[in-house]
Amino acid sequence: MKTLLSLWSSLGGNFLQQPLVLVITVGAATFLLALGLLTVIAAAANPARRRLAGLAGPAHPGESGSALAIAAAVQPLARFLMPTNNKERSAMEHRFAKAGITSPKAMPVFYGVKALSALTLLTLWMVSADMLPKLSTNQVVFYAVMFTFVGMMLPNFVLDRLINRRQRALRNAFPDALDLLIVCVESGLGLVAALQRVAGELQVSHPELAAELVRINAEIQAGMERDQALRNLADRTGLEDIRGLVGLLIQSMRFGTSIADALRVYSEEFRDKRMQRAEEIAATLGTKMIFPLIFCFFPSFFLVAIGPAVIRLIQAFAHS
Repeated sequence: MKTLLSLWSSLGGNFLQQPLVLVITVGAATFLLALGLLTVIAAAANPARRRLAGLAGPAHPGESGSALAIAAAVQPLARFLMPTNNKERSAMEHRFAKAGITSPKAMPVFYGVKALSALTLLTLWMVSADMLPKLSTNQVVFYAVMFTFVGMMLPNFVLDRLINRRQRALRNAFPDALDLLIVCVESGLGLVAALQRVAGELQVSHPELAAELVRINAEIQAGMERDQALRNLADRTGLEDIRGLVGLLIQSMRFGTSIADALRVYSEEFRDKRMQRAEEIAATLGTKMIFPLIFCFFPSFFLVAIGPAVIRLIQAFAHS
């Protein structure tokens, strides 16, 4: 509290040094904070809301009761933080799709968590700043802004990690799916039936890609054009390998060429790309091994090889 009072007095000058003005300002801030917390708690603990949510059940199979409770708790706070620009909202929805998050509550929960993490880190810093009396007011303000920024950026970092992990899983599953798709198409199945069969085969080993293939079939059965459904797959995954396969399938269907021949040609090109990527990674191993060798292997080697000689030299000089 001493740090907060010194911060308020330095920022406000003589105006805030008056006791009445300071008491009114602190009381108003405390009232607004308590009102916000009570609003969030009331929204989460509303029995009517919980009863309706229990009767309706989760809108998506992946939504648990804890996720719904978090969404209901942060939604009153997130509605003031969500972007109003349609371009920014569509960009965030695209990122959620890449991460495999399809719930409509994803955006309010995301922005609510951003606000809560920023407020939590700011509060922790203000509480711990009282234990550091040597810090000046400018340093306290700087670190407060820094911790707030870190709290706002932390959910973005987690979302990027989820996107990278899902894209890695899709990239690892793509060769198996491509081989199975070639076998199914060459055996006489159509493209939609082949995608459905491949999705069923990959349900256990690669559930992420299987879910995407199931979604393609659902979109086509709902009346969407096959070209658009395939483009949606490329947009949701964000992988160049799948984007190239989608472009190849669209061209094959447009010009009437054999899908099996096109898939076999693309499979050969994909194997060449995968071999080139493996060779590129192998070529960089020498450079990446420099730091482990210098900091881990060489010190232990010199300790074992030269250590006994150094000990004998020290003993010899000690006796002389």
